[in-house]
Amino acid sequence: MSANANLARRWFAEVWNERRVETIDELLTAESVCHSGSGLLRGAEDFRAQIYEPFVAAFPDLQVQVEGTVEEGDQVVVRWTATGTHTGDGLGFAPSGRTISIRGLTWIRVAGGKMLEGWDCWNVREMIESLRQ
Repeated sequence: MSANANLARRWFAEVWNERRVETIDELLTAESVCHSGSGLLRGAEDFRAQIYEPFVAAFPDLQVQVEGTVEEGDQVVVRWTATGTHTGDGLGFAPSGRTISIRGLTWIRVAGGKMLEGWDCWNVREMIESLRQ
């Protein structure tokens, strides 16, 4: 496995499963860009405030399993499954107590051991609507 695939796997293991917030600062730069369903995010601060903190607050037991990676040059695509129980209010509405299981893809461009650009592909709106029902 290449250094880029290892870096991508490290992101999911440390940031999402081990809750090592310092890894966010280590692997993102101020110029890093995330293209998500929520819009364009820049840098570690935006990622933490708009993605990481709300999801960890909403799903304190959230775990992400990397199912596979494909890479070409400076890019790595990660196929993953996330599971968790909605017991917190990080999404802006009362906890439902429901368990989620979602699948997604994240496409990452890496340079110099940093994640410079990423694209997330999963249906966040559908997940949120299912929790509100």
